Amino acid sequence: MPILQDTWIREHARKGMIEPFVEHQEKQGVISYGLSSYGYDARVSNEFKIFTNVDNALVDPKNFSPTSFVDREGEVCIIPPNSFVLARTVEYFRVPRDVLVICLGKSTYARCGIIVNVTPLEPEWEGHVTLEFSNTTPLPAKIYANEGACQFLFLKGEGVCEVSYRDRQGKYMGQKGVTLPKLFEDSLTPAKA
Repeated sequence: MPILQDTWIREHARKGMIEPFVEHQEKQGVISYGLSSYGYDARVSNEFKIFTNVDNALVDPKNFSPTSFVDREGEVCIIPPNSFVLARTVEYFRVPRDVLVICLGKSTYARCGIIVNVTPLEPEWEGHVTLEFSNTTPLPAKIYANEGACQFLFLKGEGVCEVSYRDRQGKYMGQKGVTLPKLFEDSLTPAKA
């Protein structure tokens, strides 16, 4: 699986793979974002869901309560100590059928104990990417909206996959905004005898 270079990313971004698309690295006075040699550094939007334990809720990926978060919009977000925030990319992605996209957090945040987690973007997935920022420190930590958050790397498959994310109607297809965990509705319905 070769990693794809800047010329390939630019060509496909101009066809709608990444919108909006920044063709160069913006780095003066900001956490860098835009096209790099073998990837694309995406920005975090100004929409944040800050995890809270006010209601002493249980974190259950099969039954996640939206009351576990406080919504905030702004140019910065403060993550409480040993907590996390959900956010989304400014960019909307449309992944080609023969490509898998993986994501790594920015070293600037990692060096401050802030970890960015994103699962792979599968072939033919599209949407805003939901980002999870974990503050591993015992102090509050700051995230900057509209600045770099993570780098996406584009890997070309040896062939076209048999079944894409779109084909199997993945539950996070076309997501806009910050998306909480969810299950397929029919998977929760008990089988009839």
